[in-house]
Amino acid sequence: MTDDPVHDLIEVMARLRAECPWTQQQTHTSLRRYLIEEAYETLEALDAGDSEHLREELGDLLMQVVFHAEIARSDGEGWGIDEVAEGIRDKLVHRNPHVFGDVVVSSAAEVDANWQRLKAERQQRTSALEGIPEQLPALLYAEKVLARTGIDLDASDDLGDRLLALVAEARVEGIDPDLALKQAARRHAERA
Repeated sequence: MTDDPVHDLIEVMARLRAECPWTQQQTHTSLRRYLIEEAYETLEALDAGDSEHLREELGDLLMQVVFHAEIARSDGEGWGIDEVAEGIRDKLVHRNPHVFGDVVVSSAAEVDANWQRLKAERQQRTSALEGIPEQLPALLYAEKVLARTGIDLDASDDLGDRLLALVAEARVEGIDPDLALKQAARRHAERA
């Protein structure tokens, strides 16, 4: 091992991919469930406010990123961890011109507006749904759709429309609807 833990992690994963029968059999698809599981475990640690557990879960999530990058490299997909890092580095520099350029901002809201504008310019979507993963939990999916389409809902007796209106209300109030629902469910369970 070296004094560079990230480099060491990459080397460990490359060796596992080359020498471990289980690791050799894995594909992007076979690892899908682990990526989702690790993301949710990371959120659980974050919600618990347990910094040490969060560090551990972020490591598990990072391992998933490194694993997928090693699969791509070793299977000849034309990219690996360097290209993953290069892509996100370039995106961060491009979308933060107030830090890496000459754009002046006075608030976090302006930073977010610039980020969204630059993202939209680069991606040039053809529909409001393009780029919003269908696999997102329903509340997060609805929130992302509302972020793109605006909040202009008509009252309706349809349950889906009423739920969407509640997500819109949460968005206007700056509330995470998923977290609010989970907290309410926990309060309800504690009272039962």
